[in-house]
Amino acid sequence: MSRKIDSELRTAVSTLKPYFVRAAWFSVCSCLLILAPSVYMLEVYDRVINSRSHQTLAMLTLVVLAAYIVMEILEWARAEIMQGAGLHLDKLIRNRIFSAIFDANLKRVAGGTTQPLSDLRAIRDFFGSPPALAVMEAPVSLVFLGLVFAISPVLGWSAVIGSVLQVFLGWLNEKSTQPPLIAANRSSLAAQQYVDGSLRNSEVIESMGMLRDIHRRWMAKQKEFLNLQALASDKAGAFQAATKFLQVTMGSLLLGLGAWLLLHDSLNGGAGMMIIGSVLGGRVLAPLVQIVTQWRQVINFRDAWQRLDNLLASVPTKAQAMPLPAPRGLLQVDSLIAGAPGGGPPIIKNLSFTLPIGEVLAVVGPSASGKSTLARLLVGIWPTVGGKVRLDGVDMYTWDKEELGPHVGYLPQGVELLDGTLAENISRFGEPQPAKVRAAAQAVGLHELIAGLPQGYDSPVGQEGAMLSGGQRQRVALARAIYGDPVLVVLDEPNSSLDELGDAALATAILELKARGTTFVVMTHRTSILAVADKMLVMHEGVAQAFGPRDDVLAALKEANEKATQSSRATAVAAVPRTLNKVSDPAVAQA
Repeated sequence: MSRKIDSELRTAVSTLKPYFVRAAWFSVCSCLLILAPSVYMLEVYDRVINSRSHQTLAMLTLVVLAAYIVMEILEWARAEIMQGAGLHLDKLIRNRIFSAIFDANLKRVAGGTTQPLSDLRAIRDFFGSPPALAVMEAPVSLVFLGLVFAISPVLGWSAVIGSVLQVFLGWLNEKSTQPPLIAANRSSLAAQQYVDGSLRNSEVIESMGMLRDIHRRWMAKQKEFLNLQALASDKAGAFQAATKFLQVTMGSLLLGLGAWLLLHDSLNGGAGMMIIGSVLGGRVLAPLVQIVTQWRQVINFRDAWQRLDNLLASVPTKAQAMPLPAPRGLLQVDSLIAGAPGGGPPIIKNLSFTLPIGEVLAVVGPSASGKSTLARLLVGIWPTVGGKVRLDGVDMYTWDKEELGPHVGYLPQGVELLDGTLAENISRFGEPQPAKVRAAAQAVGLHELIAGLPQGYDSPVGQEGAMLSGGQRQRVALARAIYGDPVLVVLDEPNSSLDELGDAALATAILELKARGTTFVVMTHRTSILAVADKMLVMHEGVAQAFGPRDDVLAALKEANEKATQSSRATAVAAVPRTLNKVSDPAVAQA
């Protein structure tokens, strides 16, 4: 388990103490009733055989049957209590884990997958598992051990030796099976991720005949996983067999040792204690046997606990921020230095500019110039190394996204839609407001298409938007970005999959929202968007090569290109700042 005493997971589990206490009491009563068959046997041999009384036999039989019924009821109640504990834990931390997965994915740290949800299920299910219940029976085993010592110290120490051997076998099982189990889990995850990636690229694989080679690579990963799992299973099976052998032989050895002590008049309580000592000695070992035979479940629980604890520690809960007034759309970028989360060299280098409310900025530059990184920084989903991105003076990264989200629109370069209806996707899966959904669809020229569908806005888009074409997916994502008239909209290559009509609809939508005060930042390779831009930012390798009014920047670029006809494109772009120094516009001169 985690070494952090005050970890979130430990704190959550500590609230389950009432469940554990009730289940422990039920375990004590249930374990004591396990002695009922032995007591019944002794009473039959003593009272019934000697008295030859049918009534005594009937009463004893009724009593032991009642004990069996009560024991089973207690077992059922204990299982229900522990299942309730698991469900309560799930209720306490599932929302936190769900949010932590997304934060980890954004920060590019371990845990940003669906694995934590499986880990939560493993921890939840462990509470009602045989190993967990065996742990609760351990205190009763100590009571049994004390009774064995009372019968004979020799029997007691023999039971202790058997328990030590069981613990030693469990330790050997852990040391031998842990490395292949860890490697097997890692290989299984790699094979699953490889399949997921292949399915996402199924069209490419099929069209170019890559399936056989892809299958071969997957089989290699799967074979590695199966071999490691088989190795771990073989070792675990051997130790489980040794554990069961020890338990069976200990019962017989204790019985034989009790008989030997009885022959030497060293057994307290007479001949009957010979059988009782053997039964109690076996019960001392029972919890340990249960834990060792289910050791893989224990290992899975421990690994799941460690992964979840590490995830929650690496992605702490965000402090509750004071509510802020709704933003108006003034965007300020101040000495920005940033790269991908998780390390690596800076992608954006000392970038500064200001974009007034209701203006449109077109960001242009070659591939790998930092445009997509800038888009992520502008909407506050990536942290900065230096400098800040501010909206109306407030740091975008620290602003509560639940509060800020309705005022911001974002279209990433890789368009992704979620499984649901068109209306749900456009309305960002909030409560759909038909008028706003229709307005957003009309703004991007999508309303007529949707109206012609049999289910209209209630038409499902399919998993990842599979029911739509690339251009239709992009239009739906555009409608989602402008839904509700946000004050800031950041679009990363919004027209990469659009035709001329789509381009025209995009330009019209930008102009309409601009007239209502929306600030736009558009990353683009296509010149059609420049017609609606007020400002223009030219980037190269993460550095601003030019910034200012669109016409001034275009004129400067033209002049720089004319002066560098014998130079490479990179040299021409590098000459832009020197040319812009001649421009009288203060904003351009500042850039």
